[in-house]
Amino acid sequence: MSMTLSAGTVPGPRKDPEVALALGRRRKRADLVIRILCVLATAIGLIFLASILTTLFYRGFEAMNLRVFTHVMAPPGSEGGLLNAIVGSLIQAALGTAIGTPIGMLVGTYLAEYARESKLGNIVRFVSDILLSAPSILIGLFVYQILVLPFGGFSGWAGVAALAIIVIPVVVRTTEDMLTLIPNTLREAVIGLGSPKWKMIVFVCWKSAMSGIITGILLAVARVAGETAPLLFTSLGNNAWSTDLTKPMSSLPLAIYAFAGSPFEDWIALAWAGALLITLSVLLLNILARTVLRGRK
Repeated sequence: MSMTLSAGTVPGPRKDPEVALALGRRRKRADLVIRILCVLATAIGLIFLASILTTLFYRGFEAMNLRVFTHVMAPPGSEGGLLNAIVGSLIQAALGTAIGTPIGMLVGTYLAEYARESKLGNIVRFVSDILLSAPSILIGLFVYQILVLPFGGFSGWAGVAALAIIVIPVVVRTTEDMLTLIPNTLREAVIGLGSPKWKMIVFVCWKSAMSGIITGILLAVARVAGETAPLLFTSLGNNAWSTDLTKPMSSLPLAIYAFAGSPFEDWIALAWAGALLITLSVLLLNILARTVLRGRK
């Protein structure tokens, strides 16, 4: 027996227009309340961010001059600059990135291409995730125990090691995520042509994921550029000009930390200038990373 149901004879409770209207009004009120709360939360966050950036740019540009880039740190009232801190930050961040990036890429490649579901891969991934979220001061204490104490003093190499450890998990996560996005059919096609797996990874997978990997590297550089805590226990800082990595080395975060709490106006001004330099560099790196990622899409 066949039975045809029309739109008006569908079984179920009949709709009451008044109930439907009341429910619609209640939903609109709830939607309006949620929208207002979201707008208020966004406005509060933007107000605080705008306040911080306005103060930073005003005080930073007020203290910015050529002396900041041409003179080393000096005693109060001596018209010093931040040249040694800028150079020290560039050296340590560059070397830390150069050491941490290949290690992170290789580990991320191993997790994506060789150990996706293996027990060892899950352990390595878990440790990498913990390292990614670990406070940077713990990394500084770890490097202090293995490189500073045994070798009898603070050094730029210890600071480089601490920054490299911070870079590694960021690059690991980015590399694994980017390689995972590559379809397996592409891998199968390359292997089907007789290419060994390492060539498939290097010439196909890495090439396809390179834009995303570079984005992760730039984000890692932006993170280590403002790290202060690990450098306090490793490179310590140096008010004199020094590019010797076997001795204490200055950096912008350490200079800001030392100068911002001082009672001297010229040192406080230099701290604002250093904070502005780090902010602009991190902002530039983030814009560059988003540009690279947008180009990949």
